[in-house]
Amino acid sequence: MSQPGFLSKIVPRHEAAARIGALAGPVVLTNGVFDVLHRGHVTYLAQARALGGSLVVALNTDASARRLGKGPDRPLNAEQDRAIVIAALESVSLVTWFDEDTPVELLAELKPQVYVKGGDYDMRKLAETALVEGYGGRAVAIPFVDGYSTTSLVHKIKQS
Repeated sequence: MSQPGFLSKIVPRHEAAARIGALAGPVVLTNGVFDVLHRGHVTYLAQARALGGSLVVALNTDASARRLGKGPDRPLNAEQDRAIVIAALESVSLVTWFDEDTPVELLAELKPQVYVKGGDYDMRKLAETALVEGYGGRAVAIPFVDGYSTTSLVHKIKQS
């Protein structure tokens, strides 16, 4: 049985820059854990994709995700599993990982034209914004879909 075609969207970090060069522009990049995919995530990713020609999703590695302090049992899904789920989405063009606490180094390597975060971030306070704007890109915050968060979903499941 052959592999699903969407798996070709998943690339190790050291190959990401070369693959981005072949994507339709402008290239939009977002990052996150995307642990348990829900309506808020897919809406956000579709809105991010609409800001350009291609969407790159940089996933926190498992180690990076654990350092975010979301709880000792997070992420629930391993980084390879999260990458496969994200890559299967039509809105996503490429998936890679970063192991640092922030994607600053990855952004410096990939230089997307647009950097997107969720609406809970003050874009003016992010080092990522300064970096992206410094090379002529733009940083955008997309509002959250109210009532959807992985943390609250995990809490609800544990209470059942």
